[in-house]
Amino acid sequence: MQEASRALADPLFAGLSGDCEISFEFFPPKTEKMEEQLWESVVTLAPLAPRFVSVTYGAGGTTRERTHNTVARIAKETRIPAAAHLTCVDASKAEIADVANAYWQAGVRHIVALRGDAPNADGKFIPHPDGYASAAELVEGLHKLHPFEISVSAYPETHPEAASPATDIDFLKRKLDAGASRAITQFFFEPETFFRFRDAVAAAGINAEIVPGIMPVSNFSAITRMSNMTGTAIPAWMAHLFEGLDDHPPARQLVAATIAAEMCRRLYAGGVRDFHFYTLNRAELSYAICHLLGKRPVPAVQEKAA
Repeated sequence: MQEASRALADPLFAGLSGDCEISFEFFPPKTEKMEEQLWESVVTLAPLAPRFVSVTYGAGGTTRERTHNTVARIAKETRIPAAAHLTCVDASKAEIADVANAYWQAGVRHIVALRGDAPNADGKFIPHPDGYASAAELVEGLHKLHPFEISVSAYPETHPEAASPATDIDFLKRKLDAGASRAITQFFFEPETFFRFRDAVAAAGINAEIVPGIMPVSNFSAITRMSNMTGTAIPAWMAHLFEGLDDHPPARQLVAATIAAEMCRRLYAGGVRDFHFYTLNRAELSYAICHLLGKRPVPAVQEKAA
């Protein structure tokens, strides 16, 4: 309450020491131009000394090679620990082992283990006959291959396929009990959503690290589509703030940064000290929010990334 009172009494971001930890997520580029943009973002964010950066993995392994190349380059050319996403979709245990072994050989020691989204039209996940049926099984299988650090997903507003919030938290517990180090949440737009989830997780006896996933909104129409797929609620006030900004990208960026930064500040006031940013391969919004939270470049990291 003392910190919350300070956040209300002083200028919102005054006096923050930068004691929070940060991490960033990217997706593998499809074109040479997109690769240039991605790498510019990596170079921009690297001096902030993130705990790690992760690279996503397309449904059914559709980006397998591009994900591997991106992660391997980050591991080779920067001081940032690189994490690779890996899913169960359309892959046998042997195929997943081949991918995991390749990551290990490339120096990657961190995996974000996910069940993955079904690539079929009806959206139903069907396990490969010789594959893993769940993220918990995937975590257990990866640990048998190498001593990876493993992160998994969590859903503050409940996974769309879960029978209930309690069932969803039980699935999370299974993943953590299988050997995952932490859970990174799906994005959300109100701090209370995370706080309620954190309390529910603690009440279920889970004491592992739960890191909020932050999605700065660069395109409101796109985030609306994504939210519909993930079951993420968009508050009415947020839709109102973005209304009329479709043809004003610079103004939209400022509004997006303001909304996300204020939410992070309120999370910080509630005791959160770890943030994971979904960058969409753009650095500006995430960098600005981290700066407001007190994060400043670390020269040695900046030098290596350049």
